[in-house]
Amino acid sequence: MTDKLPPNLLALFAPRPPLPYSKPLDRDPAKRKGPTISGVGQFVSLLKDYDPDYVPTETVEEKKKRKVNILNRLYYIPREPNKDENVTGDPFKTLFVARMSYDITEKDLRREFEMYGPIENIRIVKRKSDGKPRGFAFIEFEREKDMKAAYKDADGVKLLGRRILVDVERGRTVKGWRPRRLGEYLFDIYVKN
Repeated sequence: MTDKLPPNLLALFAPRPPLPYSKPLDRDPAKRKGPTISGVGQFVSLLKDYDPDYVPTETVEEKKKRKVNILNRLYYIPREPNKDENVTGDPFKTLFVARMSYDITEKDLRREFEMYGPIENIRIVKRKSDGKPRGFAFIEFEREKDMKAAYKDADGVKLLGRRILVDVERGRTVKGWRPRRLGEYLFDIYVKN
């Protein structure tokens, strides 16, 4: 069928001319010598006089266990649950608000979070030594669904020029939970991977 095409179209299907030979830049292939490959027979004699004090390297499981032990010693500080008499109420209705401005008041928090539902109690955590705020608070709602709504919507809201972080209260609800400053995330990320 292609024989019926005109010559200008037949030229499109013609093979290309072969590439011209050029000498290699480094050495002539005939004179090039590659690596010599031999068996393991020449090393058998070395097996007779091995080091008796040789300690094999650790397995992957042993290495991981050793690193977890190091992380436990570095970051895990055994602590009793908080026995503070000010901590009351239902932890499943309590919201944790952090990274707040130090000038924020209970009135500011109530105004911002009352839009999600009625608030039962607000506790701004303060230092015991001088009574200054530490930058986080606990807000207890009357209903759990209001707390969940605030948890979903209020994270990242700006209050007094600072973007706040909103989370559920984990100290009394999650078994074995440790605060971030005690290495909770670093430990969990390493163990899970």
